[in-house]
Amino acid sequence: MLVKICANKNINDAKMCIDAGADFLGILVGQKHDSTDFIDKYTAKEMVNFSKRKIKTVLVTHLINSDKIIELSQFIGNDVIQLHSNIDESEVEKIVKALPNIKLIRLIHISQKGQICTNYKTMKYADYYLLDSFNLETNQVGGTGLIHDWNIDRELIEKLNKPTFIAGGLTPKNVASAIKAAKPGGVDVNSGCKLNGIKNERLVKEFVFNAKNVQLG
Repeated sequence: MLVKICANKNINDAKMCIDAGADFLGILVGQKHDSTDFIDKYTAKEMVNFSKRKIKTVLVTHLINSDKIIELSQFIGNDVIQLHSNIDESEVEKIVKALPNIKLIRLIHISQKGQICTNYKTMKYADYYLLDSFNLETNQVGGTGLIHDWNIDRELIEKLNKPTFIAGGLTPKNVASAIKAAKPGGVDVNSGCKLNGIKNERLVKEFVFNAKNVQLG
């Protein structure tokens, strides 16, 4: 089970994730939607340099302009880019051509009522998919803390032909149940590993351990 810990803001957060045995370190740069998790590109570069060869680093961005995303990724030096769901596929193609060694995570939004809010069938380029909760009332994407129907995830995962992460309201307490229900290739957490808005070492360790030790029947 792959584990991605998202919204890391400093080297101490990165060290927590590495020590816990997470596979992917999410770093948010390039903000367009409401979130307090974004950092500047200089801090992101420091975190990536610290994390090299210890964990896969993921540039999570809301930007939808390929030139800006390419420039940002080249500066930061990340391994993976997680793209916002409303980016035009022609822009994604430019990223793929310019950064052939960078893997892509494509985001698919799902509402609490189980509505798939992204036309994933138009996505030509993807190395991984991420199914995440979408708050229709506030237009918040990512870090919502909202759980959606994991059975919907399972149905969609069976249709997708790439490794797929699930996210949205996951915590150390419910991640095993989510994995058993959805049978994903990976899990992704943001707010579920925070206390008072700050990444918590105990919660990160518990989340990674619980995710990687699920007994699937």
